[in-house]
Amino acid sequence: MVKIKPLGENILVKLSKKENQTRGGLFIPDSASEEKPQEGKVVAVGDSKKIMIKKNQKVLFAKYTGTEINIEKETYLILKNEDILAVIE
Repeated sequence: MVKIKPLGENILVKLSKKENQTRGGLFIPDSASEEKPQEGKVVAVGDSKKIMIKKNQKVLFAKYTGTEINIEKETYLILKNEDILAVIE
């Protein structure tokens, strides 16, 4: 497994997968939706003292932000600390 350690005020977030299901029971894949997910789980945080987010927290982030990367068929975002809008409890 590849290990990634964000630098400074950056945060690595694994995107949540949305499973859209119609009333009839059909599943609509993520690729059919134009909306990117805006929530995910924090995988790693940088070494800045300004970061208040911790590993394994679920977070909401701004819609069109961050750098998307794919590692071992999973999608991640590298975000700035200020792009995190809220923590989901």
